[in-house]
Amino acid sequence: MTPFAIAVFDIDGVIRDVGGSYRRAIADTVEHYTHRRYRPTLKDIDQLKSEGIWNNDWRASEVMIHRYFEQRNEPKPKVSYEDITDFFQKRYRGPDTQDPDQWTGYIANEPLLVEANDLQALQAAGVPYAFFSGATQGSARFVLQRRIGLSNPALIAMEDAPSKPDPTGLMMAVQLVETQLSADKPADCAAKKLPVIYAGDTAADMKTIVAARSQCPDRQWLAVGILPPHAQHSTRYQTDYGSQLKAAGADIVVTHVRQMTAALIRQMLP
Repeated sequence: MTPFAIAVFDIDGVIRDVGGSYRRAIADTVEHYTHRRYRPTLKDIDQLKSEGIWNNDWRASEVMIHRYFEQRNEPKPKVSYEDITDFFQKRYRGPDTQDPDQWTGYIANEPLLVEANDLQALQAAGVPYAFFSGATQGSARFVLQRRIGLSNPALIAMEDAPSKPDPTGLMMAVQLVETQLSADKPADCAAKKLPVIYAGDTAADMKTIVAARSQCPDRQWLAVGILPPHAQHSTRYQTDYGSQLKAAGADIVVTHVRQMTAALIRQMLP
């Protein structure tokens, strides 16, 4: 089918459930460097993420540590960002942080929220896709290739672009799809400036679309807010979380990434 839109997916909270992995590693790290005096809850982490600028979980851990001591007018611990990152990674990946074959940390047990056939069906219906994530290349490819089984996903990760809400990485992901479309078909698909739909679960994701609209107003940019599993344990919290996504720029909010079908995308387009 002739492509009519491009879908770009965030990964954490959208493609995989990270409530018991990345966010658990944040809590572990903050607890460790506050000398076990404070362990942030998922709600605490969501509140920080709602500020829309803490997409990097290592930086999120660092700022939560610093704020804990600042709020108590106590000296900040003498710990480097590199130390925080190393501690975090050993919780998330396991003792061997470099070899994916040896990753035994929280990453090994993340529940998947999508399967390869879901993505294949989307593409077959006219919506080619890519991924733009604040996760590292290693972590992102671990889930996309090893666990879901995608052979060569179009991916822009932490090392490739500035952190969200800077839209550079989103635009790079779109370019990867357009390059593939131009290679696959003689028709000038890229020149048509297909609408872009970005699916994410945080305020930073939604603000990324808002920034893309400002930088490239000649293309249609749409934001789909995905409620991560941990935000759906109560109706009140689910409603509040969805409202935060809409306030940050979501055009619609859904409870699961599988709801972002080609039919839904067609409905969103004018």
